[in-house]
Amino acid sequence: MGTSTAVERTTGGGIGQRLAEICGERFARPAGMADGVAGAPAAWVAAPGTAEAVGAVLRAAADRALSVVPRGAGTKLDWGAPPSRVDIVLDTGRLAGVWHHSGEDMVAEVGAGTPVRAVQAALARTGMRLPIDAPSTEATIGGVVAADETGPMRHRHGSPGDRLFGVSYVDASGVLHHAGGWAAGETAGHDLARLLCGSNGALGVLVSATLRVQPVPASQIWVTRPVQSPLEMYNLVRLIHGSWLSPAAIEIDLPKEGFSAAGHRAGPPEAGSLAVLLEGGQADVGGRVARLVELLEGDSRVHTTAPSWWGRYPFTADDVALRIDVPAADLHAAVYALRDAAGTPVPVRGSAGLGVVYAALPGYVAPEQIASILGVVRRVLLARNGRCVVLSAPPRIRREIDFWGQLPTLPLLRRVKERFDPDHRLAPGRYTGGI
Repeated sequence: MGTSTAVERTTGGGIGQRLAEICGERFARPAGMADGVAGAPAAWVAAPGTAEAVGAVLRAAADRALSVVPRGAGTKLDWGAPPSRVDIVLDTGRLAGVWHHSGEDMVAEVGAGTPVRAVQAALARTGMRLPIDAPSTEATIGGVVAADETGPMRHRHGSPGDRLFGVSYVDASGVLHHAGGWAAGETAGHDLARLLCGSNGALGVLVSATLRVQPVPASQIWVTRPVQSPLEMYNLVRLIHGSWLSPAAIEIDLPKEGFSAAGHRAGPPEAGSLAVLLEGGQADVGGRVARLVELLEGDSRVHTTAPSWWGRYPFTADDVALRIDVPAADLHAAVYALRDAAGTPVPVRGSAGLGVVYAALPGYVAPEQIASILGVVRRVLLARNGRCVVLSAPPRIRREIDFWGQLPTLPLLRRVKERFDPDHRLAPGRYTGGI
C-alpha cells in the first residue's frame, strides 16, 4: 500500500481533494521519491500561494491529525534527523517576491519562497544588498532563516537571525501571526522572530521575513595566504583580530590528504589557505589591504574575486557533514582533536574568525567508528564551551548516531515545542534534540 493511500484511509479519505481545493489542482499532488525528508517518505505535496492558503492547509492537517514539513528549495531537507512522519510537504515556492522594501528604513520584507539570489538581484537594482551569503546557492529566504544558515559574511554582519526585523508565520493550528516588522506595527515580537530562526519549520511555517539591508560596498578585496597547520591558522587569525582592520570575513580552508574511493591514502597533505575579505570605500580598503599584506607576511596575495572554495561546504551528500562551533581561540585545538579522533586529516572549512567551521567525515566509515569520533570530539569541545553537530549523513549512518550530542537546554527546547506545537505535527523530530 502506498503512503498516500495509507494516509487517505486513516483520515477517512479526502485530504488530496481538500489540498487541491485550497491550493489549486496544479499545486497539490501525491508525493514522489524526491519529496522525502532526510530519508522519511512523504505522502502529499501542497504549494499554497498565499498566507491564507498556508493557514488553510495547516487547518486541514490539524483536522486530520496529519504532520506537515515546510520546504523551500529543498537544499537542506537532508539535514538533521528524519521526521517521525511526513504526511504533507508544504512547499513555499509560490510565496515569492520582495513584498516591501524601504530604503529609508533599510529593511525589506521578502516572501519565504524567494530564492536568496533573486532577492540580491532585486536589491542590487537600488544599490542595496542583503548581507547574507549562505553556501546553499539555490536556497530560499525561508529556508535560510529556518535553518539559520550562515556564510562568510557572518563575521561582520551576523547570522540571518541577527538580520531579522520581523517575520510572518502560520502556527500549527493554521493561525497567521506577525512578530516584529511592518505587519505587527511595531518591533515588539523580535525575540519571537529570533526563536523561529533555526527551528527548521518545527515551530511554525514562515510566510515572509523582514530583514535589514545595507548599501552595496564600493570595493571588495580578498587577501589570501597559505597555511601549513591549524596552529599557524590560529596565530594568523589572532594577529588579524588584534589589528583593527575590520574584516568582513576571515575564512579558512584546510583540505584533507588525498584518498582513493576505497579509502586508501593517495597523496601527501595539501597546504591550507586563509582568506580575508575587506569591504568599504576604495581608498579605505586599499589602505587596509596594504596593512594586512604587511601583517600576514609570507606568500600573501590580493584578489578582486573570492577563492574558488569561498562560501562552499567541504562535504558532499556521501559524507558525514559536521558543524563545529567553538571560541575562535580554541578552533585549532578542535581541528587537532578531530584529526586525532579520525586518525587522519579531514577537510575543514569555514569562519576561522568566529570559530564556526564545517568538516566532512567519509561516509564509507562504519557507523560505530563515526559515533566514536563524535564522542571524542564532543568531549574536547565541551571543555572549551563548544559543540559538534551532525548536519547530514548517509542513511545507514544516520540511524546509528547522535546528531546533537549533549544539550543542557533540552528541557527548555521541549517547553518551546510544547508552546508552539503541542500536538507535535510540525516537522516532528526535526527540532533541535530530535523533538
